[in-house]
Amino acid sequence: MLSSSILNLPNLLTLLRIGAIPVFLILLTDGRYSEALLVFVVAGATDSLDGAIARLTNSHTAFGAYIDPLADKLLLMSSFIILAFLGFVPHWLAILVISRDVIILIGFAMLYFFTGHSMAVRPTLVGKASTFFQLLTVTLTLIALHNPVWRFPLLWNASLILAGGAVTLSSFQYLSRALLWLNQQDEGEPLRANSEPSSRNDEKRQRYSA
Repeated sequence: MLSSSILNLPNLLTLLRIGAIPVFLILLTDGRYSEALLVFVVAGATDSLDGAIARLTNSHTAFGAYIDPLADKLLLMSSFIILAFLGFVPHWLAILVISRDVIILIGFAMLYFFTGHSMAVRPTLVGKASTFFQLLTVTLTLIALHNPVWRFPLLWNASLILAGGAVTLSSFQYLSRALLWLNQQDEGEPLRANSEPSSRNDEKRQRYSA
């Protein structure tokens, strides 16, 4: 059951996470990496906290179902844009992350525009892995900026490769699911269209038999 209250505690935490994004970006561009790391970690913690509270209190809402993944995408996309602009992460990874989310959003909008139906989007294991490795990459980068002594090149390079691979695989997975869903929508139309000719044929048979 979806709660009728939109501004419950989980949704407020999600809105706070969105509000923390400009603060995080300002700190990052000002070179205040320790504060930026703290804000990013707190924002990431609210992502787990709001979901746990929603499950424990049974306070899921339709608003929260849309705003929570949007908050995650905004946080990660803005992080990769700024980190790539500042030269702290490779441009190719930022392009992959941004392109994936933009293509998915545009694709779902086009599916709704052409079919009049919204496609149910459920998180997949690959999608969760993609989000995890993106968060890991940003966190490791911020930790290294906070204190160069805590720089782990091998782990950081591995996170780049895993994040890029998971993002790419997730993109193809969403594309295949969208094409399958669209094919199912197309297969449903001929069945409804063919029902009229069959009824007409039945009427003709009844007339001839009479």
